[in-house]
Amino acid sequence: MGERLTALLGRHRDDVKTACRTGWSVLLRAGPSKIQFWFIALLIGIAAGFATLAFRHAIDFLQRALYGVDDPRMLHSFAASLPWYWILLIPIVGGLAVGLLLNRFTDDGRVCSVADVIEGAALREGRVEKKAGIASAFASLITLSSGGSTGREGPVVHMAAMISSWVSTRIQADGITGRDLLGCAVAAAVSASFNAPIAGALFALEVVLRHFAVHAFAPIVIASVAGTVISRLSFGNVTEFSLPVESSLVFYVELPAFLILGLLSGLVAVALMRAIFWADDIGNFVQEETGLPRWLRPAIAGGMLGGIAIMYPHIIGVGYETTSAALTGELVFHEVVIFAVLKAVAVAITMAGRMGGGVFSPSLMMGALTGLAFGIVATSIFPNISGNETLYALAGMGAVAAAVLGAPISTTLIVFELTGDWHTGLAVMVAVSLSTALASRLVNRSFFLTQLERADKHVAAGPQAYLLSLYKAVVVMRGKDSPGAASRDACLEMMEMGVFIEPEATLETALPIFQRTGYSFLPVVAPATDEGEATLLGALFHVDALSAYNRALAATAAEEHS
Repeated sequence: MGERLTALLGRHRDDVKTACRTGWSVLLRAGPSKIQFWFIALLIGIAAGFATLAFRHAIDFLQRALYGVDDPRMLHSFAASLPWYWILLIPIVGGLAVGLLLNRFTDDGRVCSVADVIEGAALREGRVEKKAGIASAFASLITLSSGGSTGREGPVVHMAAMISSWVSTRIQADGITGRDLLGCAVAAAVSASFNAPIAGALFALEVVLRHFAVHAFAPIVIASVAGTVISRLSFGNVTEFSLPVESSLVFYVELPAFLILGLLSGLVAVALMRAIFWADDIGNFVQEETGLPRWLRPAIAGGMLGGIAIMYPHIIGVGYETTSAALTGELVFHEVVIFAVLKAVAVAITMAGRMGGGVFSPSLMMGALTGLAFGIVATSIFPNISGNETLYALAGMGAVAAAVLGAPISTTLIVFELTGDWHTGLAVMVAVSLSTALASRLVNRSFFLTQLERADKHVAAGPQAYLLSLYKAVVVMRGKDSPGAASRDACLEMMEMGVFIEPEATLETALPIFQRTGYSFLPVVAPATDEGEATLLGALFHVDALSAYNRALAATAAEEHS
């Protein structure tokens, strides 16, 4: 027995020595590069934090200049005292400025958003468009300052992504490094915007990168902390919302109510998302049928917002004053319902009018109002076994926002960090889990992924769906003179039958043709031009296409599990 124990200890000692030598070798070989990468992540976090800080201060400055309000957080209360024509005019002028800006500097007149950042992570090696992004940042700034009913998280996330894209281009980063740097920038922007470092890091992993790879965690956390520090240097260590009393939960007995609230919140989130998409479709139809210039579309939307704001200034801006009122129970039932409906309408008009901004802050307001309405009903029906109605507002805020973002983990943490209330986690988690599960089955997982799906970019289904679109036939094909090239006569015969693909076609187009026709290869043909006839370039073989696809899947799996 003693000999066996001695031998066992000897083997463990040898294993430890081997591990130490291997670890030291890795540290010497890869350590400096890792430290350098973390230093770059820190710098990106600082830059994204300052960009977010500047954006917030710019919104406050313009709101003070346009509305004359001393405290922008109390914007709607102050706006109620302004002349009606001023409330109507400001969004119209703001919308006109946005339309002219986007018409001049973007191809489609749309504002870049979180969906574009997700697309950049999935399809563009962590890069986003910079020229359109800069125009989008200014457009969103004007929108949020002049009465647009959206949030600031979308613009700051894309601004941060532009910073990381610039760095990735300068250092010639590969896809993995580019995505990691993108995650660092996004984490810092979210953390600086909401003073939520934990949620910022998880938001970047859960929503943008859509994986939790260990290699990405450390640099993203470093950047997230840097962004938070930058924010706290200006705003202090304060939460966005202050709850008057500690929420209470009558455990076990009250949990079924939060299950029901979760389902209701999921439906509200779906209704909000579909209202935005429906309004966008209506706007596109009207624009096409009437020939309306695209630069005028935001101004018309601004006029509609101004008309609503004359009677209900609560829809102006991100709506933190109304959200705070819901979380503190200062609203009665009929006010809650009216404000929720009008906010959904206002958000749909703003987004469909191509005015810019994000959906996270509006979803927080919608959730708080939904939760408070549910809480008022629940506590009135079962007063003896119900907790505080504001707890339902808190849970509803997290549930609707999580369903819209498709991010239950990071949204739950954002709610905790926004309010500073960590004692009601069970209620929030129950509501968030049910709302996300329901909403993800009624849309393409989230608002952002549904936006991409509507643009025919199949990111929601995962890498197995979108990787095929990254490989063009001209890259994977065998040239006419390559080893194992297809017979020229066979290619010409197939061309006469109309069976061929163009060089810019992707594997997403080619593989269904292989499956439908049963051919082992497809001719790759450059289309005819004014200067000449169609030209045979080579052939794409089915086996080569599948091999390229398998390599891409393997590389993606290795990245996500490294």
